Amino acid sequence: MTGDGYHAISPSRVLREIAEAVPEDCRQSMIIIGSLAAGYRYFASQGEMVVRTKDADCLLSPRMAALPAGTAITNRLLAAGWLFMEGPQGRTPGDAQTPEDELPAVRLQRSDRAGWFLELLTVPESSAQRDLKWLRLPTEAGHMGLGSFGFLALATVDPLPTPFGLAVARPEMMALANLLEHPTIGHQTMSGGFAGRPSIKRSNKDLGRVIALARLASGEDEAALEKWPELWATALRRSFPDEWRQLAGRAGSGLRQLVQSPFDLEQGHHTCANGLLASMPPSIEAFAITARRLIVDAIDQLERHAVEGGGQFR
Repeated sequence: MTGDGYHAISPSRVLREIAEAVPEDCRQSMIIIGSLAAGYRYFASQGEMVVRTKDADCLLSPRMAALPAGTAITNRLLAAGWLFMEGPQGRTPGDAQTPEDELPAVRLQRSDRAGWFLELLTVPESSAQRDLKWLRLPTEAGHMGLGSFGFLALATVDPLPTPFGLAVARPEMMALANLLEHPTIGHQTMSGGFAGRPSIKRSNKDLGRVIALARLASGEDEAALEKWPELWATALRRSFPDEWRQLAGRAGSGLRQLVQSPFDLEQGHHTCANGLLASMPPSIEAFAITARRLIVDAIDQLERHAVEGGGQFR
């Protein structure tokens, strides 16, 4: 562990612990996203491989199931001795009068303070929602909020089953969601430090994650990135039928900015070398090569497809 709260964890072990802790009838509504999902997808068969993370992000879907499932999961864990964790803003559970945007996120940690905490999220109310919004979650400890934002709906596209009764989001869908979430390099920084760095741009962390996912995918299958454009186009048509072409046409704008800025690229590399790729950190040169390959093999193809209005991929 470092002072930023990130730990080296085994994805399979954590998924098993989550499944054992939550109500069985809620597992079908849970999709694990983020580093834990990617780590499980690529490292499940390699017991020695770990990822560095501090949270297990869990998406509750569909939205109409999020409230009952979220309430049941939260109450079960609290009754079992799990602890509510305050977020960066120091909010505590409220009541029926607390405005939704002042409710704390659902962050729960095991009583033995294991090296991670569970955070519950849900999908946006509609495909038009982009900003962070909160869905009120009444629990026995007070009112909390299920956050939803941007392109989280993409994580629900054909998630992968696990032996634990939980699903994990597909890496290519998480990559697309992060690409669309950051069409430019923003100025917002992460609320906490990361591996010795006090200030990391959130866009650099998320776009760096895209490169890390591309690296893991192409390491498993040399031609993997060439398959992503068609998968992405199908998911965009399904999730954003009225604007899929516009979204596809700008999918690579933020990543191209990252690659062209040595400062931002280095930040993205730092977060991955000390996070998802901690077990096998690449050099920054290799990281940049993966980024450029992702642009040529996948992003350029998706954007061309959008401009042409469909047609066959190469």
